[in-house]
Amino acid sequence: MKALKPISRFRYVTAQKNSQISRGGKAAPEMAAPPLAVTALPGARSLPPVVDVDGLCRDHLPLVHFEVRSIGSRLPGHVYTDDLVSAGMAALAAAARSFDPSLGVPFGRYAVRRIRGALLDELRSADWATRSLRSKVRRRDAVHDELAASLGRRPSVAEVAAALGVAVAEVERLDADLHSSVVLRLDVITDSVGADSVLPSTSATPEATLLARERRAYLRDAIEVLPERLRVVVRGCFFEDRPMRELAAELGVTESRISQMRAEALKMLRDGLNAQLAPELVPVPANAAGAVARRKAAYYAQVATHSTYRDRLTGEMPVLDETVLFSEKVTA
Repeated sequence: MKALKPISRFRYVTAQKNSQISRGGKAAPEMAAPPLAVTALPGARSLPPVVDVDGLCRDHLPLVHFEVRSIGSRLPGHVYTDDLVSAGMAALAAAARSFDPSLGVPFGRYAVRRIRGALLDELRSADWATRSLRSKVRRRDAVHDELAASLGRRPSVAEVAAALGVAVAEVERLDADLHSSVVLRLDVITDSVGADSVLPSTSATPEATLLARERRAYLRDAIEVLPERLRVVVRGCFFEDRPMRELAAELGVTESRISQMRAEALKMLRDGLNAQLAPELVPVPANAAGAVARRKAAYYAQVATHSTYRDRLTGEMPVLDETVLFSEKVTA
């Protein structure tokens, strides 16, 4: 028996009309074809139901601020939380657009995970330190805490380096890299303490002014108590800008001798100032009872007693600063 071929709706209606007309009757009204049953294909996925994206965002907006406050409590003060809020809002909107209620997961739980991930991505993108550097710092901090708990005190850098199995220089370089990656917000600093407090000051403080006056007064006294010929060389070279040839002709010596006298005078001035301002920098003579040591000690005493403390702070200062005077190369 042959299998019957399926006929279409058009052929079925046409065959009925032709049959009735051949019998001499009128054509019967057209009958609707039986509805076709639509069955889902195996493995096919139904379309997700339509969700109200705006309503989900409005109802779950406090989740963003809650997560920002939660993660912001563990962040340094220079991190700008407004950027985190913006990233959280964008993550909430993306979660609402991709939410599928047919999966049976509450939207709040799904949105929280998306918001946390967006906040972490925002922090990583704004961090100047690499992830490898952060991991090394966390490992260093963990070892530091373990040593502090076991030793009962703050461990040294050498102890931390030994526990990590690295050199001390590497631990110090790790701290330097970490500090160089810290970026401060200027607006926060200026809003709290003012812009003038963070800008470098070009005016000297009262203390620095008094110290500068005292140093210049000691320089004036040290020049005044130099031997006469050395004093002529110092004043001619540094205050009067006279050539060595003219000084040599005045003192009756050669120009090379003038250069030696200038070096000797500078060495005496340097030791005379150090004897008053920084005694630890004065070299200790090999023979303290010798003539050279006694002559230097007498010179130091003359510098100290040439003027009083009041005169040093209110007296006339020399035109040349001691830093310019000692910029010349001094030979022993």
